[in-house]
Amino acid sequence: MRFPSLPIFFPDATRGLVKSLDTTDIENTKTNGILVNTYHLFKDLGIDYIKARGGIKKFMDWKGFVISDSGGFQVGSLIKMNPTKGFVNDRGATFKPDGEKVVKLTPELSMEFQMELGVDMVVVLDDFTDPKATYDEAKISVDRTINWARRAKETYDFLCKKNKLEGDKKPYILGVVQGGYFQDLRVYCAEELVKIGFDGFGYGGWPMTKEGIFDLESAKTIADNTPKDYLLYGLGIGKPEDIVALCKLGYDIFDCVLPTRDARHGRAYVFKGNGYEYEFVILTKGKMMNDDNPLSGKCDCLTCKRYTRSYLAHLFKTGDPTAGRLITIHNLRFYSILMERLRAKQV
Repeated sequence: MRFPSLPIFFPDATRGLVKSLDTTDIENTKTNGILVNTYHLFKDLGIDYIKARGGIKKFMDWKGFVISDSGGFQVGSLIKMNPTKGFVNDRGATFKPDGEKVVKLTPELSMEFQMELGVDMVVVLDDFTDPKATYDEAKISVDRTINWARRAKETYDFLCKKNKLEGDKKPYILGVVQGGYFQDLRVYCAEELVKIGFDGFGYGGWPMTKEGIFDLESAKTIADNTPKDYLLYGLGIGKPEDIVALCKLGYDIFDCVLPTRDARHGRAYVFKGNGYEYEFVILTKGKMMNDDNPLSGKCDCLTCKRYTRSYLAHLFKTGDPTAGRLITIHNLRFYSILMERLRAKQV
């Protein structure tokens, strides 16, 4: 499958689902694709189970675009930020979740599993650079990322040949640029990945500076050292203002848990006008119980067409799960409208 129009945002369907929604709900928000996670699906279901179901699209009855994350972010979030939960070496990553079986992922196994998922874009397993890493530690992470990328690409090429995947039948394959806050390492990583050959690059690692603001410098370094015909993927980037900033640098693809997670906590994204500025409507605030306006007058989603803020606030107050579903529907439509506006204006 070829890419829908760019730029595009993919909500996280980590375990093959967007919480509280079915696939029809997602389609109705004009969301063109979703992201699933290799680590969690591999741990929970396994390669044989996915293979027997005919891949993730058939399993969840999803006809749109699907990207699979490699498990690289979990290398950072589950191991490097919690060293007792596993370890990383040149061979791969070993996860030791509490009370669960040990999970071992190598670049080859991650790629094999993603190919069995039958997704439209695969991402090579990378060694997440710890934001607290010294220069020498970051260099080790970068060298390992390059080595893993080479091994994953060899597996990808082998499986494409074995399964006779050519042209549009081949999934896109992305490398991931690591290096933390060290810009020379970002450049080195990008240059070495170009030599291996990919369809695009992902902005890897922690996207926030030590001061807690978005690390636009690293994003620009990657963009400046990426071939012009490559796709650029802001991995895990989801704040609307950060998406707009990255689009100006040439980034095409985004994914994040923010719109769905915020929805479950009563935070709705609402445009202020016809541009990119927005505000949050917090439906758990008491004053919302007396607001009989629609959530947004600039949105055509099911939630905005049928329900008032007061009713939505009532649902949250009573703890009914319908509340999370309706705001998730709205927030996903907000993001698809944001993409439509970005495509129209070509920032």
